[in-house]
Amino acid sequence: MRRFLLALLLLAAPAWADSEMPDAEYANRQLEDPRAEAEAHALMQELRCLVCEGQSIADSNAEMAGDMRHLVRTRIAAGEDKAEVREWLVERYGEWVTYRPRTSNPLSWPLWIAPLALVAVGLWMVRGRFRMTRGEGE
Repeated sequence: MRRFLLALLLLAAPAWADSEMPDAEYANRQLEDPRAEAEAHALMQELRCLVCEGQSIADSNAEMAGDMRHLVRTRIAAGEDKAEVREWLVERYGEWVTYRPRTSNPLSWPLWIAPLALVAVGLWMVRGRFRMTRGEGE
């Protein structure tokens, strides 16, 4: 019986992780200005949820994503443009927060070079295969 209760408590632990605080004002509420909301939503699609990792903050239901949506909307409503808000979030949370890393950062160069290198290696391998096939037929 004790093991059953312990297992039940362990399974319920994630439920205790939710806070009892109310959502931020603009976490789930759109801005009144449609143009500002469109700009904010476009930026939210480009930002990664720090909790979910695989979702943008626009799609995530995590509290952290709601707080980030609130930050984006309040900064856009205050007159900042998308680039300024993105830069502020990158400075605060790191380059990983954005789905569009800067090309000026040397740490992101492998992300841009690796696909080109893989295509080049693939073409080289295909070229070698065609040479072997053509050489065998003669």
